[in-house]
Amino acid sequence: MNIKSSQILVKEALNEITTISPERALEMSSNNECNLIDIRDTVELQKLGRIDNSFHISRGLLEFSIHPESAFVQKNNLDLNKEIVLFCAAGGRSALAVKTLKEMGFKKVSHIEGGFGSMSNSGFKVIK
Repeated sequence: MNIKSSQILVKEALNEITTISPERALEMSSNNECNLIDIRDTVELQKLGRIDNSFHISRGLLEFSIHPESAFVQKNNLDLNKEIVLFCAAGGRSALAVKTLKEMGFKKVSHIEGGFGSMSNSGFKVIK
């Protein structure tokens, strides 16, 4: 059996996707150029807080919720013409999720290097 580890999947994804710095993400967010989407689990948000002006879609529901015709996109008036910037706790889940969104057909999608941990130390406002 030749089963890839999650580390190998993440490494492969990183070769195919766009990774941006937390500073660049903050600049894009401040200029209203992107949708910041937190894909951490609800428990993580409750424990560590959330990033101001971000949307929350847990990783397990991302493909269903981000589709242009989904209730989530409609309800939140998500502008899918803007860059979709994903983040998780440290960057592994968001790397895999960006790869999946590219497979869905999204062109402007990236993830934040270091995830929530690096964002909370880079000027993003964390709401507890």
